[in-house]
Amino acid sequence: MSEHDDHRPARLDPWTQLRGLTPARIALGRAGTSLPTAAHLDFQFAHAQARDAVHLALDVEPLKKKLEALGLEARVLHSAAQDRHVYLQRPDLGRRLDEASSIELRGHAATRGHQHDLCIVVADGLSALAVHQHAGPMLQRLQAYAQGQGWSLAPVCLVQQGRVAVGDEIAELLGARMCVVLIGERPGLSSPDSLGAYLTWAPRVGLTDAARNCISNIRAAGLSYDAAMYKLAWLMDQARRRQLSGVQLKDEAQQALPDASARGPGNFLVVDQK
Repeated sequence: MSEHDDHRPARLDPWTQLRGLTPARIALGRAGTSLPTAAHLDFQFAHAQARDAVHLALDVEPLKKKLEALGLEARVLHSAAQDRHVYLQRPDLGRRLDEASSIELRGHAATRGHQHDLCIVVADGLSALAVHQHAGPMLQRLQAYAQGQGWSLAPVCLVQQGRVAVGDEIAELLGARMCVVLIGERPGLSSPDSLGAYLTWAPRVGLTDAARNCISNIRAAGLSYDAAMYKLAWLMDQARRRQLSGVQLKDEAQQALPDASARGPGNFLVVDQK
């Protein structure tokens, strides 16, 4: 039999299946000692998307209108970082309010009282794109859950040039027992629109990240809105019951997710034990 009569099936590249299971840049091929042109251009495009997400300005007006349509009071605030350039160079300024915003919240507390169960803060963080795309659906779910629990809500605060810890000052000024910050996360080369949710019990200025619980990668290709809200609701309920958050509060919500399809794409390296 000649070599032309060999009808054995061609061997499949083992990397082909793996590339279909992850957005990570694996098995890109080679062109000599470099990347192929297509892979190189794709990398440059992803890098440009990440840079654009970092520098994109937060458009608060559409988000404020959405909140008002839901019957929620919204306040637009600003951190002590006067612009994006300062914000990126001085993380500490993004963690505190500017003087005008602080005065505004003090005035609200003086006229409306200090007692709130929950304060929701939305900040641009390092990806306003994530806030534009995902904050609305998460706010709807947060409002529905809080109302179902009978919790009193402080005004939703929209913070420009804000980092996670700015929520501590806001919630402390408004006298809220618990704070949830929805914020754009640092873009990756495959995820320029990832939203994070940070929960803090008894928020006050000076807390570190050890006092918070974080739910990350909320986006279409990551953790779904329903799965994120399920985990967040579990943490909020436990934080209220135990009056603590952060490293003392372990996230065990994954063990009780009612629908396996809500878990997101999962990890292809971990074998499902079911």
